[in-house]
Amino acid sequence: MKPHCPPLYGITRLGVWTSLAALWAGLGGGFTHPLRAAERPPVSQPRATSGDTAVEPDWAERLAITVGPEKADLNGSSDRVLQAAVDYVARLGGGTVRILPGTYRLRNSVFLASRVRLVGAGAATVLVKADSLASPLAADSDWYDQEITLASPAGFEVGDGVCLRAKNPHSNGQTVIKRTLVARQGGRFKLDRPLRENLWQVGEASAATLFPILSGEGVADVAIENLVLDGNQAHNANLDGNYAGCIWLQDCSRVVIRGVTARNYNGDGFSWQVCHEVVVEHCVSTGHTGLGFHPGSGSQRTVIRHCRAENNDIGLFFCWGVKYGLAEQNQLVGNRVGISIGHRDTDNLVAGNQVVNSRETGILFRPERDASFAGNHNLILSNRVENSGGENGVAIDVQGPTQEVVLRQNELIETRQPGRRVAIRLGRDTRNIRLENNGIKGFAQELQREPAP
Repeated sequence: MKPHCPPLYGITRLGVWTSLAALWAGLGGGFTHPLRAAERPPVSQPRATSGDTAVEPDWAERLAITVGPEKADLNGSSDRVLQAAVDYVARLGGGTVRILPGTYRLRNSVFLASRVRLVGAGAATVLVKADSLASPLAADSDWYDQEITLASPAGFEVGDGVCLRAKNPHSNGQTVIKRTLVARQGGRFKLDRPLRENLWQVGEASAATLFPILSGEGVADVAIENLVLDGNQAHNANLDGNYAGCIWLQDCSRVVIRGVTARNYNGDGFSWQVCHEVVVEHCVSTGHTGLGFHPGSGSQRTVIRHCRAENNDIGLFFCWGVKYGLAEQNQLVGNRVGISIGHRDTDNLVAGNQVVNSRETGILFRPERDASFAGNHNLILSNRVENSGGENGVAIDVQGPTQEVVLRQNELIETRQPGRRVAIRLGRDTRNIRLENNGIKGFAQELQREPAP
């Protein structure tokens, strides 16, 4: 399931990275090619070898199982039947779960497994998050406990996914824990795993049936294709993208997400944290209160291409330390911010995207505390940024101590009255921002450099 990366603008992806390496070297940067392998003989006759998960023969047939409301290998329309299919295929070494047309209502996440491909029937396969319930805790639970007591348990069921939250009485920070209810006696529920955090009434501890629709932790070689995920936003409380979304991944590798529509989650659409070689293609992320696409902290070599993010808070959000990524030929439409880059998000290529009708800013480099924290060494190439913000809107806003960014051959366009709109704004602490052959039309000011204090 390793993705194929087609040529970009007439050059291979390897050529892109080689060009970037030369560019950063010219700027005095320390860019190191991330993909170059040691020269050694290729594997010409792969065999199934115990413990070798990197090389497999190209088997003509793998296990496949169908799930559907009727006439499937496993019949049903809940998270339980979907999970049963995933677990069965995973136990036999991997394969495909085909989700037949229908609407599936989930009271818990479908937990992904390594080497399992989840495939729907396009728009006819819809996974919907059930309405959320919430209750304060009626008794304290300590970090070593594996149970909670709810003050208002009506509606909660064994098997439900829950999010447990409390204010830490020592730091005043928020404690967030995701668990599954596995046993019950009245308002007391056993959890699938110990808490490992304190949930005290003094910290306003609570439980709510909030969870990602699809959830993956520590899995690899996964594919999710051709289905619709509906977050049922109107009937669900908020849970931010560090913990949930229509798809939420943590510590995963080699994941392909293709042809998936994520809509109406009270949080993020697609969120992956500390995940590597994630490829997202031909997906739609729309109507979320949070982020459309959220390559999260520490994620390396993400590829997002031919996707659309519409009417979210931020369309594409590079989180912390997102490096060596490629975002190409995406449409970011009607988001508050189209693309946001910041905390140590370095050495990324953002190319050929359309960023249209952003409510505040088209492309934003976030202000960070000092240069070592900034989104340095990024190439913004051949993007079209049109009609950004209100009267004071900015198409590309580079803030904080951001350094060694190249803005090349972008089209920055305003079709409205110029107002006080700015095409490119550079903050007073930015350094070595290279502007090369950008086309600018319709702005009150093409370039604004904020003066030193």
